[in-house]
Amino acid sequence: MKGLWKYISPFAPDQAGVSSVLYELGGIVVICDAGGCAGNICGFDEPRWFGRRSAVFSAGLRDMDAVLGRDDRLVDKLCEAAKTIDASFAAIIGTPVPAVIGTDYRALKRLAEKRLHLPVMAIDSSGMDFYDTGIEKAYAELFRTFTVTDRPRRRRTVGVIGASPLDLLRADDVTAITAALKKAGWQDVLIYGRGSLDVIEEAATAEKNIVLSPAGLKSAAYLERYCNTPYEAAYPVLPHLDCAVKGRTILVVHQQVAANALRQQLLDRGAAAVTVATWFTLAPQLAAAGDVALREEDDFIALADCDRFDVIVGDSFFKRGLKHFHGTFVDVPHVAISGRTATDD
Repeated sequence: MKGLWKYISPFAPDQAGVSSVLYELGGIVVICDAGGCAGNICGFDEPRWFGRRSAVFSAGLRDMDAVLGRDDRLVDKLCEAAKTIDASFAAIIGTPVPAVIGTDYRALKRLAEKRLHLPVMAIDSSGMDFYDTGIEKAYAELFRTFTVTDRPRRRRTVGVIGASPLDLLRADDVTAITAALKKAGWQDVLIYGRGSLDVIEEAATAEKNIVLSPAGLKSAAYLERYCNTPYEAAYPVLPHLDCAVKGRTILVVHQQVAANALRQQLLDRGAAAVTVATWFTLAPQLAAAGDVALREEDDFIALADCDRFDVIVGDSFFKRGLKHFHGTFVDVPHVAISGRTATDD
């Protein structure tokens, strides 16, 4: 039945994706809600929350303030927070209520900037899309707002787009990817969305960008257009999948760039055929014949809950819907799906 999900838990929504990109950049991040959306982000969708805190706030808007569009109340709270936090920017992240009432994000941005004297980003996430849509919007707004497009190139400098924890295969992949790129001959590695806002400002200095997930493709194209920076979709470090693959038919379910990299590893090890499936962005330019864009839980069950595949690679939460699958299931966690990282028990 369309829209009925009985086995697989809800995925991280777009506002969680926006927050994950902005989390480490030293800004004040305001979730434009009454409290529930911010609680879900910090409690379930942000694996760094209990180890590395960030200035992520709920707007705490009362129902009538939201319905009547009392944007001044939100800006008042934002100004109070700015008095105690040394922030380099502020961001207002949309949720379902402002989406339903048609909040004017451009007006909200202008009103906040006038009083804060800080750059303000207002990102129109709606809570109705998946996390990758939010990541895409956050990167786009960051690069448009902060990247200085006429910076000179720095020799042997590479940028990395898409290193949100919601898209990584393992919790420590940022360190491993940095090490792998330096081993490959890059002297400086700029991880966009990690560490500080300075990295975003310096994006034009990179000789090349590596895109780790489809959510980074539009921003990579923007940097190619305005900074002449070429890009490549790749995932430089992969876990070794501990299963027999030679001559076997395999389904990989993850975000597309990581899944493509896993597919190549499996084919190199002798797999007979590997199909990639995802509920998230399936970029046509990165897809192979037979790859599947999933929409409903029933799509996945129809595809995988049978003996069509000898091996399925994906988050173990998917096993809940596989009552008739008799092959090997290899667990590769996906934080946006289950809230689990590869280092969790």
